[in-house]
Amino acid sequence: MAIAGGGVVLYAFYEYGKGLPEHTDLKDYDPPTVTRVHAGDGRLMEEYAKEKRIYVPITAIPTRVKDAFLSAEDKDFYTHGGLNYLSLARAMMTNIKNIGSGKRLIGASTITQQVAKNFLLTNEVSYERKIKEAILTFRIENAFEKERILDLYLNEIFLGYRSYGVAAASLNYFNKSLDELTIAEAAYLAALPKAPSNYHPVRRHDAALARRNWVIGRMLENGKITKDEAETAWQSPLEIIKRDRTEVVDAPYFSEEVRRELIDLYGEEGLYEGGLSVRTTLQPRLQKIAQKSLRDGLIEYDRRHGWRGPVATYDPESPDGWKIQLEAIPTPKGADPWKLAAVLEVGKKSVAIGLVDGTRGTIPMSELKWARKWLKNQRYGGVPSTPGHVLSLGDVVLVEPVTKTPKGNDYPENTFALRQIPDVNGGLIAIDPHTGRILAMSGGFSFDRSSFNRATQAIRQPGSAIKPFIYLSGLDNGYTPATLIQDAPFALDQGAGLGKWKPGNYTKKFYGPTRMRVGLEKSRNLMTVRLAQNVGMDKIVEYVRRFGIENNMKPVLSMSLGAGETSLLQMTTAYAMLVNGGKRIEPTLVDRIQDRRGKTVFRHDSRNCLPCVSDGEWKNQPVPTLPDTREQIVDPASAYQVVSMLEGVVQRGTGRRIKSIGKPLAGKTGTTNKSFDAWFLGFSPDLAVGAYVGFDTPKTLGAREQGASAAAPIFKSFMEEALKDAPATPFRVPAGIRLVRINAETGRLAGVNDSNVIVEAFKPENVPSPNFSGDGEENDNPLLSVTDGLTTEGLY
Repeated sequence: MAIAGGGVVLYAFYEYGKGLPEHTDLKDYDPPTVTRVHAGDGRLMEEYAKEKRIYVPITAIPTRVKDAFLSAEDKDFYTHGGLNYLSLARAMMTNIKNIGSGKRLIGASTITQQVAKNFLLTNEVSYERKIKEAILTFRIENAFEKERILDLYLNEIFLGYRSYGVAAASLNYFNKSLDELTIAEAAYLAALPKAPSNYHPVRRHDAALARRNWVIGRMLENGKITKDEAETAWQSPLEIIKRDRTEVVDAPYFSEEVRRELIDLYGEEGLYEGGLSVRTTLQPRLQKIAQKSLRDGLIEYDRRHGWRGPVATYDPESPDGWKIQLEAIPTPKGADPWKLAAVLEVGKKSVAIGLVDGTRGTIPMSELKWARKWLKNQRYGGVPSTPGHVLSLGDVVLVEPVTKTPKGNDYPENTFALRQIPDVNGGLIAIDPHTGRILAMSGGFSFDRSSFNRATQAIRQPGSAIKPFIYLSGLDNGYTPATLIQDAPFALDQGAGLGKWKPGNYTKKFYGPTRMRVGLEKSRNLMTVRLAQNVGMDKIVEYVRRFGIENNMKPVLSMSLGAGETSLLQMTTAYAMLVNGGKRIEPTLVDRIQDRRGKTVFRHDSRNCLPCVSDGEWKNQPVPTLPDTREQIVDPASAYQVVSMLEGVVQRGTGRRIKSIGKPLAGKTGTTNKSFDAWFLGFSPDLAVGAYVGFDTPKTLGAREQGASAAAPIFKSFMEEALKDAPATPFRVPAGIRLVRINAETGRLAGVNDSNVIVEAFKPENVPSPNFSGDGEENDNPLLSVTDGLTTEGLY
């Protein structure tokens, strides 16, 4: 009988062992865990996971937690070979006794058996599955150390409350890390594997408490805790501590860009199961400022162009009443924090409204004056004189509570302002110009309304924002900021049947010979085209490519006025490379990525700091100097000359409204034909910022709208707040620059009695001599001649 029984067992092992899953796959198995994305200050931004599991290596799991699970599930885990034969025999006798009773089969699973079942088999209840489980158990025991098996078990097991693994359960049940758990709390977690729903701490509190106390008893019986510790644990109440609400940084457009980048690097599986820890470049303070500045700027533009009408209407005569009808109307996406309101009465000086919660209020005429009727092509009607010119009984509109009048006086309680979701959109990016780290990004008015990122995905014409790079090419080819360029009519034959191309200035005027600086400050198109013609479009295309603005620019003159296409991210990065002295940077969203075990698998800053590699002890040694490996893409002196000229844009040119911030700032407006797109790109010495405004389906912003009116206010709002507590750091002057006082009108060296004086940046070989007149006479420096760099070809 023994031989026959042994033969049956061997046959069963042979028969059922065929085709089983490969247990050796567990050697490299890592349970799916949460990928966390953090802001630059460590605060959480996003979590990506299929199962909310936190992986903790077995070496980091406290002994108390391991003792609790082993006492509850498998006290002989370290001594048996995979099966507990005594428990198995007891379970078999019970199952035989229950044959025909309809009762569920019971098991006597060891932890190794549970690993075999959870990882390699199904939950089917049958003798066949138990045989396969036993076979796999023996194989696992022979292939792996006990610690590896326990590691798999404690990180894989489902413990209810959306918790996979003991670390997640510890947080979800008790708001604690594993090393903070008490004996009673560890015992409760160990009570759950059998059936989490049967021991729910609230719905089945008594059963849960009894099971927890049983585990505590097993721990005492196994010598894992003392009698006093057990008594204290038994007396402890079973209370669930709600998990602290994690402070999450709100940056949806930035987070989505990071998500796409992680998928490109590691795929869907790597993102949602890889347990990555991602430290991004985002600065939450700047991000909050960016989102508010863009939102406010878009609202302000939208209000300038009129009222497009109510969100919806309701029937004032309906027996349902206004409140029930209002409840049935969905709030438009992107409206938060505004609320829907029903217009209940239109008076001579105000409008009575009702909100979903039953609150009533009024909209005074002072909050309706902006709502001129919207007309085609962003035109608008006259200022309304009565509330009835704006709203009607039955309208459903968006409102926001207000406390102050436009003049700063107090409004009565329950006063509201009329609001409207902008039809226009835009983007804003802030970059560290020295590293390329993206510090803030807002890609639109509302991510809920549209996930399309205007900061990275919108490809639009930059208009005049391209001009600094045209002027830079000239400065690198012999020109100076004081070189005179003819501002006069220009025409170019475009070929048979195409007519002549006749660019003009925004003002429709001509100004004659004008210094290059003024040409950039005032954004003179005709001067830019002549400069581009003389330098050569092939060279300019190379400069544009070098700065990463556009890779496929055609070498035609219209491109010098921004007729190509690029993105806000590319333009802001290019401006950042101007202020950093002409050194190449790569924009990045991510500083560092670590895998689940803390190993760094990606780092944006690839420099090696050899002096930093030490025993880690501070001994008052000098701070190590990191090598600067950035490629120098243009002459730093030329780059500074452009920076100085762009500073003049803010002081005297198209960006004058930025001047009131009172800090050293430089920048350039950009407006495309028919005002389809509006830009402002600029920087302080240590912060580069770009703002863009335009419609998603390109159309005019309005006849009078331009970069200075639509985009510059957004830039200004951001910089005012971002630099509020920062010192007024001047722009850094590189070696090889001579700062010379000249007359701002004539371009001559400044005299003693001159009042309109500016400091101009020259390279040593181009410093004007004392006899320079500004008109080409008595000038020993031909680089400053009126006719230098000009041709008669193309003059109209």
